[in-house]
Amino acid sequence: MEASSDLYDVYGSDDSPPLWEDHQHQCLQDLENVECLRRKIKYYFMNPCEKYHARGRKPWKLILQLVKIAIITVQLVSFGLSNQMVVTFKEENLLTFKHLFLKDYVDGGMDTYAVYRQADAYDHIDHIIRQYGHLHNITVGNHEYEKNGSLYTPLSVCQEFYRNGTIFPGNETFEIDTKVETDCVNVYPMYRPSLPEALPHFELHFKRMLSVKITFVLKAINLQTVRHRELPDCYDFTVMITFNNEAHSGRIKIDLENDVDINECRDWKVTGASARNIYLTVLFDCLIIVTCVTSFSLCTRSEYTHYCKNNCGKEVPWSDKLEFVNGWYILIIVSDMLTIIGSILKIEIQTKVLTSYDVCSIFLGTGTMFVWIGVIRYMGYFRKYNILILTLRAAFPNVIRFICCAGIIYLSYCFCGWIVLGPYHEKFRTLNTVSECLFSLINGDDMFPTFKNMKQKSSLVWIFSRVYLYTFVSLFIYMILSLFITIITDTYDTIKQQQQSGNPTSELQKFLSVCKDLPNSGVFRLDENNGCFLDRCINRFKKHQERLTSEA
Repeated sequence: MEASSDLYDVYGSDDSPPLWEDHQHQCLQDLENVECLRRKIKYYFMNPCEKYHARGRKPWKLILQLVKIAIITVQLVSFGLSNQMVVTFKEENLLTFKHLFLKDYVDGGMDTYAVYRQADAYDHIDHIIRQYGHLHNITVGNHEYEKNGSLYTPLSVCQEFYRNGTIFPGNETFEIDTKVETDCVNVYPMYRPSLPEALPHFELHFKRMLSVKITFVLKAINLQTVRHRELPDCYDFTVMITFNNEAHSGRIKIDLENDVDINECRDWKVTGASARNIYLTVLFDCLIIVTCVTSFSLCTRSEYTHYCKNNCGKEVPWSDKLEFVNGWYILIIVSDMLTIIGSILKIEIQTKVLTSYDVCSIFLGTGTMFVWIGVIRYMGYFRKYNILILTLRAAFPNVIRFICCAGIIYLSYCFCGWIVLGPYHEKFRTLNTVSECLFSLINGDDMFPTFKNMKQKSSLVWIFSRVYLYTFVSLFIYMILSLFITIITDTYDTIKQQQQSGNPTSELQKFLSVCKDLPNSGVFRLDENNGCFLDRCINRFKKHQERLTSEA
């Protein structure tokens, strides 16, 4: 008792609080901090309506996302219509070149367009040269020859053939040098327009010939964009006509292709349209960039991981960490970045600094797709929709594993079908067409023609094709797809049972289940929420002032 009284005397003389009071004060402060963190995390997972009732904050982020969806969709439609004019101009010019330079061409007959006689081959080449020389007199478009300085760029005729070769099919003997040589001659427009006049010594080595390629460049201007408040683009069409004789089968296939290069016109003047109308879409794109930057900056992070690691002395499970790695926020960030890049490219296209329509369309299209997918996030706040989203998220790892296993079986069928059925079926000629054909079969599409179009030249291969197709359809439709559906349904049942039971299934849910405060209870208000941390700062400041006073 004496020792005890001495101890109290010591505390009394020093005017210091007892140890148990310090401990109690520390415990109360820790409990207060835990409760504040719990409320803060619970507020983090509230939907916009609950956050409005909890703190009175208006759902600006939701409003911003809805506005962003609307303006980005308008931007995409505007760019799509502009890009459609570019695609239409390219396709119509390609069709024009086929009718101008291919003799007796009929629409849709490119697959069977070929020559079978030597005279016809010379005739077609002569027709191309004549049409090229008289282009100004026959075309109804604004096509023009390319100029290099003061001279026109010539038409080039290049013949590829084996260096030497003697072939005697009747005796079943041949001698050939596999080195390929190329012989090119140039024909300038409006000078000697026919083949005999332009190339009097031109000769085709049919038995050794691999191909004849005729190449020339034409220029044109797409004027239809003026009516849509866009400056016209200048186009360079590199036309290449190929006479393909690589098979040496007596059939020389003829094909026409063109590479398009879009450039800014050097000098232009547009009357009847104000600059305000032409550059109005540029200002709209700038508005979209500002909106996406604002949306990007609204993404936040959580403090729960730091609390558990520092105060609870334990690591947070990855399943709980992923609760804060909000996939929707990541989707918003990615979509904002893609939209910003696409909008910058679109502005440069509008001002004719760049002409990368394909690159811009990829960025804008993918960004818009992600923005619309992000709408599902707000549908998840409704209980009936949320269970579907939770099912997709929970089943995703198992679906990926299942796809990897099924993909191995799928590839095995692709390789087998390509090597065995390729010579006897059009849809199995290349690995790409094999994959497309089998994927169509999985979805029940084009099944009867796939069976019917199998050639019956080899009975063994025909029987093999039946076994191959029947086993593939049975395996993937009746077994693999059924297992895939089972994975989804099992995950759905599990999530549904968890929601009905109401028991927390993770450490984070157990941590939050202690907080029973409703959103409209008033405890989530900013004053009280910040008070948990603000009170500590005020108390520390008071203690600091008291210490300075005692020292003075």
